[in-house]
Amino acid sequence: MQWPWRRRKVVVVVVLRKLLTCAICVIALMGLLSVRVHVFPSSKVSDLTDPYKLPTVTQHELNYQKLSAEKKWTQELTPPHLSKEQAPPHLSKAPLSSHKLNGANGSLDFEKLWKQPSNRDFVPCVQPGSNYTAPDESRGYLLVHTNGGLNQMRAGICDMVAVARIMNATLVVPELDKRSFWQDTSNFSDVFDEDHFINALANDVNVIKKLPKDLSSATKVVMHFRSWSGLEYYRDEIASLWEEFQVIRAAKSDSRLANNHLPPDIQKLRCRACYEALRFSPKIEAMGKLLVDRMRAYGPFIALHLRYEKDMLAFSGCTHGLSDVEAEELRTIRENTAYWKIKDINATEQRSRGYCPLTPTEVGIFLTGLGYPSNTPIYIAAGEIYGGDTHMADLRSRYPILMSKEKLASVEELEPFTNHASQMAALDYIVSVESDVFIPSYSGNMARAVEGHRRFLGHRKTISPDRKALVRLFDKIEKGLLMEGRKVSNRISEIHKKLQGSPRSRRGPVSGTKGMDRFRSEEAFYVNPLPDCLCKRVSGNVNASTASMR
Repeated sequence: MQWPWRRRKVVVVVVLRKLLTCAICVIALMGLLSVRVHVFPSSKVSDLTDPYKLPTVTQHELNYQKLSAEKKWTQELTPPHLSKEQAPPHLSKAPLSSHKLNGANGSLDFEKLWKQPSNRDFVPCVQPGSNYTAPDESRGYLLVHTNGGLNQMRAGICDMVAVARIMNATLVVPELDKRSFWQDTSNFSDVFDEDHFINALANDVNVIKKLPKDLSSATKVVMHFRSWSGLEYYRDEIASLWEEFQVIRAAKSDSRLANNHLPPDIQKLRCRACYEALRFSPKIEAMGKLLVDRMRAYGPFIALHLRYEKDMLAFSGCTHGLSDVEAEELRTIRENTAYWKIKDINATEQRSRGYCPLTPTEVGIFLTGLGYPSNTPIYIAAGEIYGGDTHMADLRSRYPILMSKEKLASVEELEPFTNHASQMAALDYIVSVESDVFIPSYSGNMARAVEGHRRFLGHRKTISPDRKALVRLFDKIEKGLLMEGRKVSNRISEIHKKLQGSPRSRRGPVSGTKGMDRFRSEEAFYVNPLPDCLCKRVSGNVNASTASMR
């Protein structure tokens, strides 16, 4: 027979054991619920595409798209008469991150990676001079057939606006190129806001949607305007054709106007056309803004224009890192594309001179060398990457948060733009202009257009790889003569210290060049609108307009 005090002791022990067990379980459960796993290792990892894909669009986002269709997608610059204290917070502060970047050595490294270059108080000044008048009475109609991809066409359209002004012509809304490599059937109104384009230029040029019916059968003269031509060519030589013809058709629009030595009002008109009048269609702007917002959910991000696409590689003859079968496929494409003049290309020499786009693998080494950690969000602004996952594997192993419009949006959301290369490129253009850092792997039309737009908006950070210098480093690494690490990183950072988009005047022709090569060697107008369309901020200077970006 047990004593009562012993029974009480046993009961107490049992109760304590149960309480202790419950406490341990509660603590363990709380620990599991409170732990957040957020690891992006720099070593090889599996394809993490799906986990980073944002949810399909919600009804709220659909409503947002509808409401934002009439809103501009670019941020307005602070008007010159406002002080820095009055500037909106998003214009005066460095980008904020929603998470700490692994691999960065504290806040100083974080600030260095994302800090924008000083704009040195340069602001847009695109308003015409006091003697600028409304367009004179039209002498005839200018038809324009644009050529090339989206950004080549954009520049050509803006130049033709200036040409129409010089010639006192009525500009018919330009036709977009439907015969280029991309075979895009888009019309002007599919890509751009046609009504806004016409209205925004009302004080500069008469613009109409279609040629009047009574002139549809009129005799037209088709002209291949001379490349990089100045004021006198259009005002005298071409305008003299009005005496015989009512309609002049420009067979091409790219590089038909000189970069430099044009009247200030003509240069400013080119900027007004490019950065005010030529905005994308409402549906493109709304979708582009949605993509930007979804990228922002990851914190500060890089837009990487990865020009590692079939057409670029075929055109440039760059085959480094490709198989013999792939190289032959590209050679065949180049051989069969009639309007590509150069057929026989030495790929090794082309690369050593810095004329090849960086490969995805080289881009990974470059970003690592700059100091960007493995969890940096990267938006791939490009079409289909040649070779797909095979050539992207190394870059993805270094930077698993590789996003694109196809990953950020659902198939249904992208359906209106699919199979229209210009419209898809416009989405990439919007995200690239709005990114915290823009890095092009090649200095093609898209890269140059985005760089110029970002300069116009306040010299946003744009890192332009010195491909010629980088190739020498990459070759040493590939041959095992140099190991990735601090030495390589310091070298890459040093090379690109002054290649981050800070203000500078547009470069003139390369010394010693003559004839057409002289004009060809000049920095293109739309790459850098300084000094023509950017001025030093002066208090009370009403001409220094912010030229709101619609």
